Amino acid sequence: MKTVKIPDTDIQVSSISLGTGEIGSSINKVDSYRLLDMFLEKGGTLIDTAHSYGDWVPGERSISEKTIGTWIKERKNRDKVILSTKGCDPIFGDVTHKSRFNREEILSDLNGSLKLLNTDYIDFYWIHKDEPNVPVDVIIETINEQVKLGKIRCFGFSNWQVTRIKEAENYAKSHGLKAPLGDQVLWNAASLVDLPFHSDNCGFMDKERFAYHKENGKAVFAYQSQAYGIFNRMFNGTINQMSPFFRSFYNENETFIRYNRMKTLMEETGFNITQVVLGYLKGQPFTTIPIVGCRNISHLTDSMTALDITLTAEQISFIETGRIS
Repeated sequence: MKTVKIPDTDIQVSSISLGTGEIGSSINKVDSYRLLDMFLEKGGTLIDTAHSYGDWVPGERSISEKTIGTWIKERKNRDKVILSTKGCDPIFGDVTHKSRFNREEILSDLNGSLKLLNTDYIDFYWIHKDEPNVPVDVIIETINEQVKLGKIRCFGFSNWQVTRIKEAENYAKSHGLKAPLGDQVLWNAASLVDLPFHSDNCGFMDKERFAYHKENGKAVFAYQSQAYGIFNRMFNGTINQMSPFFRSFYNENETFIRYNRMKTLMEETGFNITQVVLGYLKGQPFTTIPIVGCRNISHLTDSMTALDITLTAEQISFIETGRIS
């Protein structure tokens, strides 16, 4: 399971993706390069970023893409990397909440990403957030133009509701156009007690989304795949050092119950806690690629030990319910 094929594409990727939200910002350039180098050395290929990553740094825009792009240029390794990036996110700090769901803004972000990443094409392009009041036709038509131009190999949506994804699919099908082939949402083995970030603008795995993917088999790219490290903190006894904000997303009692079941699996299999947490996602009944956001070499090395680890359906059921289904 070191590599997986994204359904309905010819794209083969590492079974774990490197998330780069802090690359170039809270992680300096030297350490960012070390992480990116190590990811490839450990067998990784899929790097996930966004045109807006790092915009929270005063005076900076797109620092994550800039850092990855200079790394690619200096290492001359574009052929070894599968690039996943996102556009159309609301501009950080813009209090006017101006709509960006139009052809001009989509192309501005896409072409900006291509330039900063030092590439002629994006392997997997995502529309980052949704504006449900905007018809899907402008998105599908614009993205399909760019697919035809060779700037995008395939595309999907991040943090969209299932009803909107279906609208886009139906529009594409009825107009003979390429449809979205992926869904990027928050998903991990912990039990949510509230909406991620306490916001209805963030997509997450629920029963409706699970049924949708189980039926059509389209890929899920799972961000926050390790639940901000909550299970590792339980294992290390440092749960009280976790950010109260991130802890507030989860039903800690249920999550702790799941953790105790994970410990049973660790004893039975010899897997470590990280391998169980990531193996939970990789063992789902449809292609699921965990995105790991590692801040140092130690965390990355630990995460990459799960490249070949996939839990069985029975083990996943045990984590979730305590029973073998």
